[in-house]
Amino acid sequence: MTLDTLFSIANASVMPAWLLLAVAPRSALTRRVVHSLLYPAVLGSLYAVYAVASFVVSSPPEGASFNSLPGVVALFAVPQLAFIGWVHYLVFDLFVGAWEARDAQRHAIPHALLLPCLFFTLMLGPLGLLLYLAIRFAMRRQTELTEDVIGTR
Repeated sequence: MTLDTLFSIANASVMPAWLLLAVAPRSALTRRVVHSLLYPAVLGSLYAVYAVASFVVSSPPEGASFNSLPGVVALFAVPQLAFIGWVHYLVFDLFVGAWEARDAQRHAIPHALLLPCLFFTLMLGPLGLLLYLAIRFAMRRQTELTEDVIGTR
């Protein structure tokens, strides 16, 4: 399977999860699919395989590093490393969007206000999270992001 095909599959694979968050946030299907280990495990495994293959089997290009912008540009100039970076975004953006949806339910934030946050989290990651946090603060005047932990006293 080519890297382009894997890219298309990975990209398309998250869309059902985002759709469930948008149209059926409280459904059992959303709970079983989006709020489970499914997406992080599958996409995380894909990430792990390509990360190991890219960094262990072959060496990064000259000047590539995470310590400077030119170093990161050099990393992303390699298709396999750009693919890894993209899968990284897919996993973490979906994780953040799922958290936003659960948090909005816990704090009774109307779903209509959550929808633009989910869109921007999908498209622009941190901007969507920032929008959600601003709405959450405006509605609840709460800055703490901790969640109740079951079984603690």
